[in-house]
Amino acid sequence: MSVFHTIAILISLAALASYVNYRYIKLPQTIGLMAIALFTSLIVTLLGEIGVFKVRELAIFVSSINFGDILLHGLLAFLLFAGAMQVQFSDLKTTKVPVSILATVGVVIASFLTGGLFWVGLKLIGVEIPFIYALLFGALIAPTDPIAVLGIIKKLNAPRVLETKIAGESLFNDGIGVVFFLTVLAIVTGQSSPEPKTIVLLLLKEVLGGVLVGLILGYITYRLLRSVDAYLVEIPLTLALAMGGYTLAELIHISAPITIVVAGIFIGNHGREHGMSEKTREHLDTFWELVDEILNAILFMLIGLEVIVIVLKPIYFVAGFIAIAVSLIGRLVSVALPINVMQAINVMKNNEKYMKGTIALLTWGGLRGGLSIALALSLPNSQERDLIITTTYAVVVFSILVQGLTFGKLLQFYVKAEK
Repeated sequence: MSVFHTIAILISLAALASYVNYRYIKLPQTIGLMAIALFTSLIVTLLGEIGVFKVRELAIFVSSINFGDILLHGLLAFLLFAGAMQVQFSDLKTTKVPVSILATVGVVIASFLTGGLFWVGLKLIGVEIPFIYALLFGALIAPTDPIAVLGIIKKLNAPRVLETKIAGESLFNDGIGVVFFLTVLAIVTGQSSPEPKTIVLLLLKEVLGGVLVGLILGYITYRLLRSVDAYLVEIPLTLALAMGGYTLAELIHISAPITIVVAGIFIGNHGREHGMSEKTREHLDTFWELVDEILNAILFMLIGLEVIVIVLKPIYFVAGFIAIAVSLIGRLVSVALPINVMQAINVMKNNEKYMKGTIALLTWGGLRGGLSIALALSLPNSQERDLIITTTYAVVVFSILVQGLTFGKLLQFYVKAEK
């Protein structure tokens, strides 16, 4: 099947599911699409098991789609850029300390704690895996997915400060999480030394390099935008920044997600304010909103369809429940420790306190999505690969369907309590 045919099928399915969800189910777009695709996949799989429906051809189609490659080396560039342009630098500046700590220290804490608890939990049910593979699971599940988070929280009218914390952390911890995962993966495959010095230098190169290149590319694009007043020229320039910047970052081995997030924030703030006319801003916002919605629809449709090809063993279901529990514990601790320390410092400085329920909201609002699945699918073939993919899928489904659907009510509860 050609690339065009694959894209045509996915867009057609996503469009049909979007219509059904909007017309009848009325769930948030991303949740509704994934729920429809997941339910359809489960029904098809069940019918296939009892011999009513031949699922082989559908499974071959889904297997032919390289989910990890599509997301990590394609969709992610557009989705991160579109999300980053929505972040106001003035808001991000006021929350820079918690966002920075949660996106760095928080990711590391969550990775090690989640991985360690996962390893212990599997041992309790008689499943033995090397600790380094449990750490890989912790690394891929620790970062919250900006695609899932931004697709839901922008519909909830959350307090601006809280929205900025969640969105900002998700955008940046995505890049940090990918770097940490790739670092652990390089140790597993023998491509890198496990020495702390080597790991720290690699992380610094990826992160700082991403920030620097993102700023440089953002500034160059801003200068080009400022020199013209034609949205038919300016919109392709932002498209080139997202695609070309991501590709360049990958070629020079720095963090492509961080590069694009930094460039997107620069263009969404400085570029929007000083380099565009009002007419261009309107067309730019419409264009990137449309790109964001279409690609999100395709992504969550893919997540739902992937259930057709994952390995389902009885023991994996138990491992999936363990994975959900330890990922929530890891997220809670990685949020609670930094927030409590920063809260204590704020009290000593007589600064404004955090909103009630900040820890609970950041924990429950830390959704996992396609990024975690893509990282799991990028693992090399091994005895542990199927287990990690299936448990990752369990966490993502729980995260989006359960946490995503209930986050709004939790937010409303704490907003009322704050008044």
